[in-house]
Amino acid sequence: MFKSTFVLPATALSGGLFFWGSSNSNSTPTPSAPIPPIGGAPIGVPSGKGSSNNTTTNTGNEINPSEFFKYGFPGPVHDMATHQEFVSVYDRQTKNPYYVVEHITPNSISKKIDNGDRKNSVFKEDESIPDKFRARLKDYFRSGYDRGHQAPAANAKFSQLAMDETFYLTNMSPQVGAGFNRDYWAHFEDFCRRLTKDYNSVRIITGPLYLPKKCNDGKFRVEYEMIGNPPNIAVPTHFFKLIVAEKSFKRSNNSNDIAIAAFVMPNEIIPNETPLRNFEVPIESLEKSSGLEFLKNVSNNNKKSLCSEVKCEIIVREFNNALPKK
Repeated sequence: MFKSTFVLPATALSGGLFFWGSSNSNSTPTPSAPIPPIGGAPIGVPSGKGSSNNTTTNTGNEINPSEFFKYGFPGPVHDMATHQEFVSVYDRQTKNPYYVVEHITPNSISKKIDNGDRKNSVFKEDESIPDKFRARLKDYFRSGYDRGHQAPAANAKFSQLAMDETFYLTNMSPQVGAGFNRDYWAHFEDFCRRLTKDYNSVRIITGPLYLPKKCNDGKFRVEYEMIGNPPNIAVPTHFFKLIVAEKSFKRSNNSNDIAIAAFVMPNEIIPNETPLRNFEVPIESLEKSSGLEFLKNVSNNNKKSLCSEVKCEIIVREFNNALPKK
């Protein structure tokens, strides 16, 4: 059973922005409440006596809050899109992805004559998103932030179309450029690709976080910048990656070849000499902070620590010249 006991140091989260505790207990997921039926019998209100302030003798039979949905379901709506290299889930409120899911293999990232070239790709708005909820190119203009890929273009070079799809704004979050997106984060993405030397299948889920920090009055608050005109795109305080590495594509229920690790990094300049393991966090803590549930269909006996199988470290490479100006 893989159990992480690592606690993310306060310095790695800019002054202890979040409590990354670990737990030995196996929590039981709470079933989701069903969507109330539209029309039909009222729900949630016992029949019989009504309010003493209501002259109607059978108030309970009149109450049906689900009738509101006849006017239209307000949401939330999660815009999911399947692309060649990744699946994205878009957050209409923050105009960031909730998360993106990728799959890379030794073959998918290998150098070939017909590889895609990011010089032929352009950033573009995602017209599948309703106009009023859509992130726009002009919102990033002179914002001081990069349009940061959540599913990196370099992971999708097996075709030009696959690479082009990574340039949708539904795959972007505002990221600090020099020192993060173009440096440490790029080296971290390279680390994920290098895992294909040891594993035949690497699946990655990436997304933004908005974590609390302790303010001068001693209270914890979630504070983040907004960009755009008018301001409408949230700037995440942190980003996460959960990595699931497999020795083979087909895994039997009795095999123990799944290696996992979760990392959380602040959206700020990170010195390249900072050890990658400084940002490793327990998966349970990532679930609590993101509201996402990971690997619930995988037995704990089949989960192994990725960083106990491979050396979790970045290799500093010069990516800046390969990146177009934002």
